[in-house]
Amino acid sequence: MMWLAALAILIGLAILVWSADVFIDGATALAKKFSVPSFLIGVLILGIGTSAPEMVVSVLAAIEGSPELALGNAYGSNIINIALVLGATVLISPIIIRRGIVKRDLPLLLLITVIAAWQLRDGTLSQADGIVLLILLVAVLGLQIIMSIREGYHEHEDDMVVASADSEHSNNLEHSNNLEHSNNLEHLNNLEHLNNSESLEKLEPSVTRGLVSLIIGMLMLVASSRAIIWGAVELATLWGLSELIIGLTIVAVGTSLPELVSSLSAARKGEHDMALGNIIGSNIFNTLAVVGLATVIAPIAADPVILSRDVMAMGVLTILLVTLCVFAFKTKRQFGRTSGATLVLFFMGYTAWLIQSVSM
Repeated sequence: MMWLAALAILIGLAILVWSADVFIDGATALAKKFSVPSFLIGVLILGIGTSAPEMVVSVLAAIEGSPELALGNAYGSNIINIALVLGATVLISPIIIRRGIVKRDLPLLLLITVIAAWQLRDGTLSQADGIVLLILLVAVLGLQIIMSIREGYHEHEDDMVVASADSEHSNNLEHSNNLEHSNNLEHLNNLEHLNNSESLEKLEPSVTRGLVSLIIGMLMLVASSRAIIWGAVELATLWGLSELIIGLTIVAVGTSLPELVSSLSAARKGEHDMALGNIIGSNIFNTLAVVGLATVIAPIAADPVILSRDVMAMGVLTILLVTLCVFAFKTKRQFGRTSGATLVLFFMGYTAWLIQSVSM
């Protein structure tokens, strides 16, 4: 029975990562096809998409009577996202800290973490607590949309355009204007040709593919999540471990794979700030949406250790992240490999603490 439970988790995690990718592709294709603004794609679709595994696993865990698994999954994923995913990403490629991250995103993440800790002060999360988290989620999304509008929609694109222009200027100053003019004319001609002859032909197939990807991705998310939950509960029972520990380790690592893959990919492609933005957005969504939905479905009576160990670790880690980013921003330095090594060491220490608490 043990091998079957372990197999269910392994296969479920593999399908979960694949289905999350399919879901994101479908949602993004539909958004672009219907001219949804790029900032809205980033805030809603990518934020929800990379946290879709945590959300579906936690909701189904709550429905099936394992609310501590849901809580461990959300908070464990938050710790892994910062300490392991971001730490490993920065070790590969340092990240440039933008003003918006320091002034808005990081303080918001810290505030939400404090609210999560305050709600757990009595060891329980009621349905009212879950409703508060979901209301905060709507408010945060609204704030992100409004701020994106005020900042001109394209903060990230502007950084990339400037970097690209500087590179082109240094490599070939004499011919850059001519090449740019020629490329622009060619691009406009191609766009006109495509709009006149191909856009109508490709509209329906693109919409159809997007819808199919969205539906298949969501169905496979649900199916793989159910397999993971069943395997996790079975292993917890067979090994004598709590559902909280299983959620904090096996399930949390598995559902954080989309963030890991996307952040490492962004680092390799030189899209530095995307990696940090991905982690911050995912952690905010995990705390508000994942925990909020699970708590509304089934109130959670948490083990006291989750506040004294896991929530405290999440809070200290968030403060550490804010401190490192502020220091990097004010000294005009990158969020470099020393910071990445610090985060990875924190993860190793937390994991050792977790193992020690289980063996006691």
